[in-house]
Amino acid sequence: MTPYAEMTKDELKMELKALQADYDKFQNLGLNLDMSRGKPCKEQLDLSMGLMDALNSGADLTCEDGTDCRNYGMLTGISEARSLIGDMMENNPEDIIIYGNSSLNVMYDTISRAMTHGILGHIPWGKLDKVKFLCPSPGYDRHFKITEYFGIEMIPVDMTPEGPDMDTVEKLVSEDDAIKGIWCVPKYSNPQGYSYSDNTVRRFARLEPAAPDFRIFWDNAYGIHHLYDDHQDYLIEILAECKRAGHPDLVYKFASTSKVTFPGSGIAAIATSQNNLEDIKLQLKNQTIGHDKVNQLRHVRFFGNIHGMVEHMRKHADIIRPKFEAVEEIFDKNLSGLGIGEWTKPKGGYFISFETLPGCAKNVVAQAKKAGVTMTGAGATWPYGKDPKDTNIRVAPTYPSLADLKVAAELFCICVKIVSIKQLLGE
Repeated sequence: MTPYAEMTKDELKMELKALQADYDKFQNLGLNLDMSRGKPCKEQLDLSMGLMDALNSGADLTCEDGTDCRNYGMLTGISEARSLIGDMMENNPEDIIIYGNSSLNVMYDTISRAMTHGILGHIPWGKLDKVKFLCPSPGYDRHFKITEYFGIEMIPVDMTPEGPDMDTVEKLVSEDDAIKGIWCVPKYSNPQGYSYSDNTVRRFARLEPAAPDFRIFWDNAYGIHHLYDDHQDYLIEILAECKRAGHPDLVYKFASTSKVTFPGSGIAAIATSQNNLEDIKLQLKNQTIGHDKVNQLRHVRFFGNIHGMVEHMRKHADIIRPKFEAVEEIFDKNLSGLGIGEWTKPKGGYFISFETLPGCAKNVVAQAKKAGVTMTGAGATWPYGKDPKDTNIRVAPTYPSLADLKVAAELFCICVKIVSIKQLLGE
């Protein structure tokens, strides 16, 4: 295909006229498709219905250590759940606290605790004149919403296929003691699907922050969310690497079963050093007597062990892999060679990241919405919702049916073309 930038104005206008006719046909279909969030589809949720049968009124709800899961106690979670999630997170069960259903809630609590009570005896962040956070961008909008809510200044850092620009990260954290943390989605990142290289992880573990209470917020949300059995990304385990580097307290690592079982009824966890864990427990014991142990137990009984969880994730991959491949195929067929867009081809996770021509992303999303396809708001993947070049769109293929997704992807390509031509024509 001829790149749009090499076409004459008359050729572009002819192309635009044909595209507008195609767009009108989609508008007349009365579509109402949602690609705005990375939600599991019904077929994925159905995979975990066995959770409802893992326990019943006749079940023994006693843990291996004799704890009755129906009663109070076990602040850090039942030992079986800590072992299962420890295997999922690649961490020692003793370094883990099991929480409720949401890792986002754990991250919020962790920021909130730092604001009100500080970290390991340091001045609470809320008493400081300025608190800053590094935000690899494009990144996860809900991370950015947490730090924005607490009035923390967010500093974008460019993402690369190997992870955040570590030259920038190292320079900033070593020079400014107001920088207290960095958000990370290290494996199959949201939205690009990138995984941090070995070198990036090692550089993170060897950071020398000016702030002694600086922490890496390592959200390994997609640690076991592979699309392929034979083509997977691997990640160096960050807690072990920090320990090797002599910085055992540098990282908080988060994970959950939100997209493994039921997003609304999973279990979440934090893994970190013993020093950090003791600090967290000082607050946690005033917040709760313990999280839902019955839910922890049913997850253990449902999976049995990490091997059961891995097999379960293969079933997830079988459902969503065709959706990712369909979107990539439609993008390739309709947009390759035109010079108006680039997109990632991840090996796992929940998203495809699309880059338009500068100044086009918001208009593409608006054009799609007008024809009945809701996307994540353009700019959402940047701090404060402000994408400086207005180029990034997060594509979430998992929730729609395959048939609906193909329709949405075709329409999206038409929208990209229309908006790009108008941009090139100066309209």
